[in-house]
Formats: sequence, C-alpha cells, structure tokens
Amino acid sequence: MASSSGLLLKVIMWNIFLFFTMTSIATSQSFSESQSLLKWKASLEYIQSEVSSWNTSTTSSPCKWFGITCNQAGSITEINLSHSPMSGKLDNFSFSSFPNLVRFNLANSGLYGAIPAHIGALSKLTHLNLSRNILYSKLPLTLANLTQIVELDISHNSIIGELDPYLFTNWTKLTSLQLQDNSLIGNIPSALGSLNKLNFLRLDSNQFEGSIPSEIGYLRNLVQLGLSQNILSGPLPVTLGYLSSLTTLFLYSNQLNNSIPSDVGNLKNLVQLDLSYNNLSGPIPPAIGNCTNLMSLLIQRNHISRTIPHELGRLLQLQELDLSSNQLFGEIPVELVKLSNLTKLSLNENQLSGKVPLETGRLSNLVNLDLSRNNLSGPIPGELGNCSSLKYLILNNNHLNGSIPSELGMLTKLQSLDLSYNDLKGPIPQSLSFGYFSNNKGLCGGFKGFPSPVAIVPSPAAIVPSPPVIVASPAVIVPTAIFPSPAADVASPTSTGRTKKGHKIVISITVSLCGTMFLACVCFLLISRRKMTKIQIDEETRKNGDLFSIWNYDGRIAYEDIIKATENFDIKYCIGTGGYGSVYRAELPTGKIVALKKLHGLEGENPAYLKSFRNEISVLTEIRHRNIVKLHGFCSHQRCMFLVYEYMERGSLFCILNNEIEAVELDWIKRVNIIKAVAHALCYMHHDCTPPIIHRDISSNNVLLDSELKACVSDFGTARLLDPDSSNRTILVGTYGYIAPELAYSMIVTEKNDVYSFGVMTLETLMGRHPRELLSSLSSSSSVLKAIKLNDVLDPRLPPPADQLVAQDVVSAVMLALACLRSNPQSRPTMECVSRKLVASRRLFPHPFHAISLWQLKELEM
Repeated sequence: MASSSGLLLKVIMWNIFLFFTMTSIATSQSFSESQSLLKWKASLEYIQSEVSSWNTSTTSSPCKWFGITCNQAGSITEINLSHSPMSGKLDNFSFSSFPNLVRFNLANSGLYGAIPAHIGALSKLTHLNLSRNILYSKLPLTLANLTQIVELDISHNSIIGELDPYLFTNWTKLTSLQLQDNSLIGNIPSALGSLNKLNFLRLDSNQFEGSIPSEIGYLRNLVQLGLSQNILSGPLPVTLGYLSSLTTLFLYSNQLNNSIPSDVGNLKNLVQLDLSYNNLSGPIPPAIGNCTNLMSLLIQRNHISRTIPHELGRLLQLQELDLSSNQLFGEIPVELVKLSNLTKLSLNENQLSGKVPLETGRLSNLVNLDLSRNNLSGPIPGELGNCSSLKYLILNNNHLNGSIPSELGMLTKLQSLDLSYNDLKGPIPQSLSFGYFSNNKGLCGGFKGFPSPVAIVPSPAAIVPSPPVIVASPAVIVPTAIFPSPAADVASPTSTGRTKKGHKIVISITVSLCGTMFLACVCFLLISRRKMTKIQIDEETRKNGDLFSIWNYDGRIAYEDIIKATENFDIKYCIGTGGYGSVYRAELPTGKIVALKKLHGLEGENPAYLKSFRNEISVLTEIRHRNIVKLHGFCSHQRCMFLVYEYMERGSLFCILNNEIEAVELDWIKRVNIIKAVAHALCYMHHDCTPPIIHRDISSNNVLLDSELKACVSDFGTARLLDPDSSNRTILVGTYGYIAPELAYSMIVTEKNDVYSFGVMTLETLMGRHPRELLSSLSSSSSVLKAIKLNDVLDPRLPPPADQLVAQDVVSAVMLALACLRSNPQSRPTMECVSRKLVASRRLFPHPFHAISLWQLKELEM
C-alpha cells in the first residue's frame, strides 16, 4: 500500500510540474507574441484603426486585442487586420515569433514595400491575404516554405518580375491562388499544372505573355480561371476542355488567335465565358450549344467569321450574348428567339443579312438589342413592340426599309432608339417622342412633342411666302413661316395680334414635305417672284432687321403671349443669367411653361454676342436628341432677340450640387444617369451629326435637369461644326476648369476637347464639387494616386453606395472619367466608346468598393 501511495504521489507531482511548465511556456510565448506585435505597431507610420488600442497596460495577453485570435494555450493562431487603415511595412514584423499562426489577413491595410523573405517562417500558415495594398518588388521564393498554405491572395498590388516555378513545388494543398492586378511579366509557368487541388486561379490584369500552357488542363478541380487583360498570344489550348468543373472562364483583352476549339463544348458547368477583345478567327463552334448553363457569352471584338450556329438556341439560361465587331455573315438564326432569359443581344458591326426575325418580339426580358452596322434588310418588325423591357434599340446603318412601325411607341422603357442610315420611308409615328432618324431619305414628319424650331428668315414682302428651311436630318420637318409685311413697330404687337399700324402677323405650319410636287410648286413661285420683291425685301430688312418667328404649340403666333407672360420681361420672371443674356420663365395661356434666353439691347449690338446667338439657333435647328435641350423657336429682331426653350424645372447641375438639400436628393443612381445622358448627347453630336458638332463648353452649368431629374445639354453659343477641309483653329472659349489643356497651345478644335470637359464634369457630379486639386494629382506619381481611395473623394453628403450594382456603375463612371482626362488627346476614348461602355452590362470589379484607389482605376484599360 505504501509503495502504491508513493507512486500515486509521484504521478501527481509530475503532472503539476508539467502543468506549470506548459503554463510558463505558454505565458512566455504569449509575452513574446505580444511584444512582437507592439514592436511592429511602433514601426507603423500612422494608424487609424483599432490597432491603436494594442497596449500591455490594458491586458498582459494579446488574445483580447482587436483582430487577434488565440488557441486554448493562449498562442496566436489568427491575425485579421483587413480594412484597418494604417501605413507601414512588413520588414519589422517578426514572423518567427508566431509558430502557431494559421491565418494572416492584412488586406487593404495600407501596407507598402516588399514582402520580406522571413515570411517563410510561418510553417503552419494555411491562409495568407495581403491583397489591395501597395506592395512591390518580386515574390520571395521563401513563400514556397508555406507547405500548409490553402488560400493565397496577393492580388491588387504592384508585384513585379516573373513567377518562379519553384514557388509551386510544395503548395500541394493550395485551393485558391489570386495574383491578379499586379505587374507580373514573362510566361505563365507550366508548373501551375501540378496544383491539382486548385479551385480558383486568377492571374488577370498583369503583363504575362506567350501562350496559355496546356498544363492548365490538369487542374481538373478548377472552378474559376481568370487570365484576362494580359499579352497572351497563340491558340486556346485544347486541354481547356478538360476543366469540367469550370464555371467562369475569363480570357478577354489578350492577343489570342486561331479558332475557338470545339472542346470548349465539354465545359457543361460553364456559366460565364468571355473571349472578347482578342484575335480569334474561324467559326463559333456549334459545340458551345452544349454549355447549357451559360448565362453570359461574350466573343465581341475578334475576327470570328461564318454564320451564327443555330445551336446557340439551346443556351436557355443565357442572359447576355455579345458577338459584335466580328465578320459573321448570313441570317440571324431564328433559334435565338428561344432564349427567353436574354437581356442583351449585341450582333452589331458584322456582315449579317436577311431580315430581323419577327419572333424577336418574344424576348420580353430583352433590355438591349443592337443589330446596327450590318446588311439587314426588310421591314422593322412591329412585334418588337412586345419587348416590354427594351431600353436600347439600335438598328442604324443597315438597309431596313418600309415604314417605322407604330408599335415601337409601346416601348415605354425605351431610352435610346437609333434607326438612322437605313432606307426607311413614310411618316415618323407620333407615338415616338425621340430617336435618331437621320439619313433615311424617305422619312418625313416631326416628333410629337418635338416641334422643329422655325429658322431665321429675312423679312419678306406681304405676298411672298418664305421658303421652307430643311434641317440636316431629313426625318425632321421644319415649319414654314408666312409673313405679311410687318410694321416698323413689329417688336411690340398688341393683344389682338396686330401692330399699331394694323398689320396682322400669321405663322402657319407646313404639315409635310413629302409631296414632291408641292415643293416643286413652291420653289417655282419663289423663283418667279424673287426679282419682283427683292427691292421691297431689302427695304423692309433695313427698316426692321430680321423678323421674329415663334411657334405656339398650336401653330399660331406666340409673341404676344410671351410679352404678357413675362410682363415685357419684368425682372421678377428672371431665373438666371447666361453667357450672353438673361433667362426668364414664361407660362403661356395653354399652361405650357417655357424658358426664354433674351439678349439685352447692348448685347444685341455686340457682334460677338450676336454671333453666339445665331450660332445657337443654327446648331439647335439641326439636331434632335432627348438629352439636348429643345429649341421651340426664336425671335431675331434688332429690337428684341430671344430664344424659346423647353423649361427645365430643376435648373443647372451646378446649382443642385451646390445646394445641401438638393444634392442629397441627387443619389448615386441619379448622378450616374446624368453622366450617361450627357455622354449620349455628346456621342450623338460627335458621331451622328454631319459634320460633327463640338460643344466646346461642357460644364455643370450647361447641364440642365427637368422635374424628373432627366439631364439635357444646353448653351450651344460656342458650339462649332467640324470642317474636315480646314484647320479648325479657334480662339480659346469655354469655362475655366473644364477646358482641355491642349487648347492652351494648339487652338485646334477636336472632339477630344469635349471628351476632356466631360471627364471633369463626371468627376464633379460624383464628387459634389469641382475636382481642381484632384486634376493636378492625376499627373503625380503612382504612390500618390495609390494613397487616394475612391471612397474618399466621392461626395461625403451621400453614404457610399451599398448596392453592388450601383457601386459598379460609380466605379465604371470614374474609370471612364479618368480615361477622358488623359493628357494626350489621342489616348482619350471617343464619346461613342464612353456612351456604349456606360450602358454595357456591368462587369464585376475585383476590389471591394472601399478599397479601390484612383491609381487602380487609372491604370485599367478602357
């Protein structure tokens, strides 16, 4: 018994000894870890997060510190300081002091410098995330020592150099490798094929070149593969067809060539396939029809030829199909109308022929239909009126004929309609209130609600009608003004519509110019009587100046109504001043409200103001767009000169942004819509008008908003038509802070001047203020821009966009704005490119919104 008791006592004492020993070791380890953390904290340049609370005076154990997780023994197993604003390096971080560290997350924490080699001491590490920082230099080869690593993310930094194959030697447990958005170069190592447990591989947005290694096909567990935005060339490897688990394949924006292998049809789990912006040729393999889970198929901007395979009609989950800017020919397969989930169908800029399938009207979810720049013929199907979700219908530059179906007026959500450059004829349906219809020689009639303003005409004699003036777009009919001989006192008619000398003034509206015989008769009368009346016309013009011409919505004279409505332009009706006159609000007897821009007497005598006044009339009578302010008429008389516009209830964008209450009402969605509206207007002016029109004064002051906050571009007093046969030199005009820098020395007007101004206005719209300081920072070093987060420059009066789609729209708008502000005019995008990208399907931006820097947006390709 005694011996048994003694043995029991020894066991107890030994356990007590072990307990205190282990406790002492754990305490010692905990102390070592806390001291290492505090030492690293002291090396940081600044801290704006909970890390500042780390202090031994608070607790002797770091396990209760922010971002720290420990095991039962009190040793640190996880450090998570992601999204904790601070600035510093990892050089002073003692990795060897954390033998039990399993997870290490410093994503978006303001780190810079190189990744130190001693990071390889973390032998138990399974998860490492250093993404979205400003880390540079090469990846240290000691990362290969992380034999337990499962997820590795060093994306969105400035890592340089080549990927050493040695790195992948020991990563046998790796399931996720994210190195996208860095500056890595060289070939993609074939050794990647040894990572057979890999689910996610992201190497996009680097500078990798050469071909895609066929060994990628060995990664049978791969779910997502991103190699886009590199310099990869050569054919697509057939082995891609082995990746049967793949759901996402992004290879866009490379230099890949040859044909698309039919083995891609083996990827039956594929949801997104993007091969756009490459040099791929040959046909679309019919086997793609086997990928029945596809929701997005993008192959635009390649050299794909032959016909569209009818097998694509089996992709019943497809929401987005973009085959634009290729060399496809033949008819549009009717099988595509089976894709009932389709929201975007872009087949533009190909060589497609035949008719637009009548069955297209079954696509009730279709939002964007672009069949432009093909060889399509036949009528526009009235069945398109059944596409109730349609917002963008683009059919320009084809050979479509027949009349415009009135059913298009049923598309209540339509925001953009382009039927220009076709062979359409007949009247424009009254149900359509906007659209591009130019270069259709057989069209006639005006838009409902879009009356054509009466053009300036000389004072005619009482018996001589003025000839009709036809604007550039043959789809628009300009009213014809018929004037009896006016009195010298014509600027002040009485309420009866007569002057003091009793002459009654009448304006009639010519309802149609379609009748060729009628036009010929008018021309004959004008020519035959021209000589008889020339002396009388000249005399009247000298006495009275140019006559006024006002359209009154019901075809009658409106001058007296305007004088009454404004009490002869009383100051109480003045709502602002423009570049060369005052703006008044006038409510006509019909209840219609218009805005009047009136030149003052002295301004009317100034040749510069007079030129601007007539320039605005000249430009606005030749353009029609839902996002350009509508000119209803004008008075051009030496005693009274004014323009009659549609009334924009909310005033200028500048005034709203500078009003604390109204600015908050202008949420992110509304601001992005304003940017889109201005882009569409400029795109129309630059690319759909012949010759192109350059506004030259795009600013927040010249963007007006109606009661529903729809935006319109205004003030065309300085606009200019581009003459391809001249130097287009000019004097410097525009608003300070919006003028493109090259105009200071070249004085040559180009579309890229407006592009720059648009970039400034876009940033101002999203920042809530003019981006003066930011503009100077754009030319600074990358380190300066990397420190400027997008979230920090946006209007602080609004909370950051919570909805992911809205956030993506804001990011896209800023990215496009920065591209528009490039110092080299030739490197700026066209407004056509900007307009289309703003309405294109949203592409997921890889960074969290709050982590995006301006440098990242500036460096991204358009």
